[in-house]
Amino acid sequence: MNKALLLKTTLALALATPLLASAESQLIVGGTASAVARLDFRVVVPRVLFLGVGAGAGSLADNATIDTVTFDYTTNPAAVGTGAAAGAITGNVVPVRVVGNNGQVSLAASTTGALTNLAGDTIPWSEITATTSLAALPSPIIPNTGAGTARDVTLSSGTKVTDRAANWTFSYANTAVVAPGTYGTTNGRVTYTAAMP
Repeated sequence: MNKALLLKTTLALALATPLLASAESQLIVGGTASAVARLDFRVVVPRVLFLGVGAGAGSLADNATIDTVTFDYTTNPAAVGTGAAAGAITGNVVPVRVVGNNGQVSLAASTTGALTNLAGDTIPWSEITATTSLAALPSPIIPNTGAGTARDVTLSSGTKVTDRAANWTFSYANTAVVAPGTYGTTNGRVTYTAAMP
């Protein structure tokens, strides 16, 4: 056999192979039998863990926006240290969403120390609390420093799937008169962490 014929035969077989490997078929000739052809399906789902706090809570996508909660007493200075709410509060109702598909999801909060102003005066994180609109998605307690205790998010389906959304409403206790300044200017961030097996 010459090389050209061998090459043509190999090429013809290579082109015909996908046709030979196509979906199953069955030909029935005569009789009342039915023809059967089968098709297999697969759905490939990766392990997913999503936490959105604030602007990033709406969709399952990365969002680098960090929201700010502000309690402003400049419009009501007589309320400082009385336990009364601030005269102006912005951003204290924060949307939150947790999605996970591999077991119990837990949430924890961490800080690197107290809320601090430019002069170095502080307000402890114990003055900031949150309530949730959905008991199945609790807000973890904010620790005064370091990592706080994790709280479980209630599974939404079976033993592995969590898809919960809620609003956390933050409050400032205002239990003490503190030095003037904008606290959180040099240290005022809480980091939330979702963990899943």
